[in-house]
Amino acid sequence: MARQRRQAFGEGFALLAECLLTGAWLVLAALPVVTLPAALAAAARHIAAYVDGDPTGWRGYWADFRAAWRGSWRTGLAVIGAGLLLALNLAVLAQEGVPGRPGFALATVIVAGLAATVLLRAAAAWTPGERWRALFAGALEETRTDASGTGILLGGIAVLAACAWALWLLVVPMSGCLIGAAVAVRRRRAVRDEEARPSA
Repeated sequence: MARQRRQAFGEGFALLAECLLTGAWLVLAALPVVTLPAALAAAARHIAAYVDGDPTGWRGYWADFRAAWRGSWRTGLAVIGAGLLLALNLAVLAQEGVPGRPGFALATVIVAGLAATVLLRAAAAWTPGERWRALFAGALEETRTDASGTGILLGGIAVLAACAWALWLLVVPMSGCLIGAAVAVRRRRAVRDEEARPSA
């Protein structure tokens, strides 16, 4: 029993270390911002492959990143547009005298969090050749129907935002942990769907 606990701890610690390393790759690949969807998709594929015991590494990550980028640059532009709109909205709400400012600010933060959740779910579901429009349609449905998974991802996004506010360097390790959470939420949903299917 003690040996099993030590083995489980070692495997969990190794997965954490892999998430931290993947966070560094993710942030580096996402620096142009327009590449963020591709960076997230490649990171999710890397973490999923690691959990499955498949050999993967730096070269595998960048191969997936290049494959994801070919179909995601329009999505990346949409992410930039949404980010600029969010920044403009928050800048307006920061001004004194705006009617209903607290309520609008809260609504803006919630919408931004849900949009980020959809993006994370879509990235976690990406495979080479998958169309991003279909991925986002599936991610929207999962966000709507999987309340507990959505709550987990929203909590992860909140932690990432708090860490970035406290010390921006924490974005690197926390990004890897967040994409790891997205992979875990997807697999958790898949297990629940499998258990819910009637046996033949």
